[in-house]
Amino acid sequence: MTPAARVQAAIELLDLIIAAARDNGPPADRLLAEGFRQRRYAGSKDRRAIRELVYGAIRACGPVPESGRAAMLRLAELDAQILPLFDGSQYGPAPIEAGEQPAQGGIAPEWLERALAESGIAGEEAQALLTRAPLDIRINTLKASAETLDLPEEAEALAVPGALRLKEGTQIEQWDAFQSGRIAVQDCGSQQACLAIGAQPGETVIDLCAGAGGKTIALAAAMENRGILVASDTDRARFSRLAPRAQQAGAEVADAILIDPGKELEGLSEWAGKADAVLVDAPCSGTGTWRRNPEARWRLTPAQLERYTAAQAHLLDIAAELVKPPEEGGGRLIYVTCSLLDAEGPDRIEAFLSANPQWKARTMDLPLGRECGSGLRLTPHHDGTDGFFIARLSRPW
Repeated sequence: MTPAARVQAAIELLDLIIAAARDNGPPADRLLAEGFRQRRYAGSKDRRAIRELVYGAIRACGPVPESGRAAMLRLAELDAQILPLFDGSQYGPAPIEAGEQPAQGGIAPEWLERALAESGIAGEEAQALLTRAPLDIRINTLKASAETLDLPEEAEALAVPGALRLKEGTQIEQWDAFQSGRIAVQDCGSQQACLAIGAQPGETVIDLCAGAGGKTIALAAAMENRGILVASDTDRARFSRLAPRAQQAGAEVADAILIDPGKELEGLSEWAGKADAVLVDAPCSGTGTWRRNPEARWRLTPAQLERYTAAQAHLLDIAAELVKPPEEGGGRLIYVTCSLLDAEGPDRIEAFLSANPQWKARTMDLPLGRECGSGLRLTPHHDGTDGFFIARLSRPW
């Protein structure tokens, strides 16, 4: 493919991604995969170049662009090599017309950029949300250790024990260490969230929003497969991935419970008041993960954010019912979101504490993050991780 044809292909794929963002359709990576299947003539170098153009354009636009062409014109403002490719050549984009406007730049749609700024995420902190993320992996201590692990490429040891970093785009899927379950892909910030739980062998630990099980499996390793580990979720498709992943990692999950939305306590009734620790890895806006999913900022609306915060409050109330009461030794509740909005972090915890004065926030001795309300916040700019908010709560005697 010629450079101009690559630009036109990227424009066509951007049109699909923009439409999906507006209509809550498939994510960008899925649309790209399907687009490349339909363009079998595109070689590996072509696909790589087109992908770079697509994600470059997504990152360059703040609000949702009017079209893929407008998004590419915005990228052309930042990359002078693109502009001459609007030359009208065969399979390339049509020449730029007089008065044709590029898409608007910025960090996100205006309301969302404003909400981030009000949450202390502006300037370099905001710009870092649109950089590219490295590849972080976790050593699975059920099968390996830092001393015994041998990888094909050199990895940087990070501040969180067992966390390693590889350069962005490293292909590890065929590595023996990955296929055998000795390593797993997990952002360093996510690994610290697991560390915050302080799961110990012999404890009863509940992962309330387990999803596909990344944190669940890390908890099994921390517990050395000794104790009772319970995982639950309401999303059947994501939750179905837990069992094969746990088997590959050698992780033992005592109970995996698919629960109906709105009937969480009913589905978890046998564990009420029995947990030493409950992890609430709550569904959220994902503003801390834009380095990996930059088009996600086009999908979020104020109404969706309200639904997220309501769900987070609901899940905190459920988790509080699962933790052991003080008279039985007590327990802890760890709340985590991959969001950098105050509404989903410090504000959510303050609301819970105000409604439940018997609960108190506890300090956490963790290697990364800065104090944020009654918890810690990690950001790409300050910590080199995805964005996270982490809080740890308990009820004193």
